[in-house]
Amino acid sequence: MNNFCAFLRGVNVKGTNMKMADVCKVFTDAGVQNVSSVLASGNILFQSDKDSVELKKILEKAMSDHFNYEAFLFIKNEKEVIEILKNDPFPTIENFHNYVFLGSKKVEETLLEEFEKSSKAEGEKGKIINNIFYWQVPKGQTLDSNFGKVLGKKSLKDKMTSRNVNTFEKIIKKFDV
Repeated sequence: MNNFCAFLRGVNVKGTNMKMADVCKVFTDAGVQNVSSVLASGNILFQSDKDSVELKKILEKAMSDHFNYEAFLFIKNEKEVIEILKNDPFPTIENFHNYVFLGSKKVEETLLEEFEKSSKAEGEKGKIINNIFYWQVPKGQTLDSNFGKVLGKKSLKDKMTSRNVNTFEKIIKKFDV
């Protein structure tokens, strides 16, 4: 059995509300084991012998069928989650948030292109490492920044999701349990 985390897109925002206990039950009913959630933003830990590609198909269909919405999720195994956090190029700075963007193939290039075109707050940075886009932004500027507004584009809806690095730290602690 391998440890995985599914990062769901658009959970408990803009009218897509779901209880994590219900999400965990959908995952369990879909055939994965030892299911639990981290925070209410759609981070589901589980175990399976299947690979990420197969799991994505199975779990997106199960979520879409159960909750009657178009589910998008991105699955990473435990090693990948640890690597993503380890590769964060930005140090923790008081009054700044560090974000990680997970997504479909090459979405990080689109994100970097959009980031480079946008006007930036003082200290705001973006960088790709190992096909993952990392963003550091002053606290209070996340949604107001020029780049932050790009993230709501419909064209990106099914291509990526983001999490604060603090979420990755919490997920890794739960893997250790």
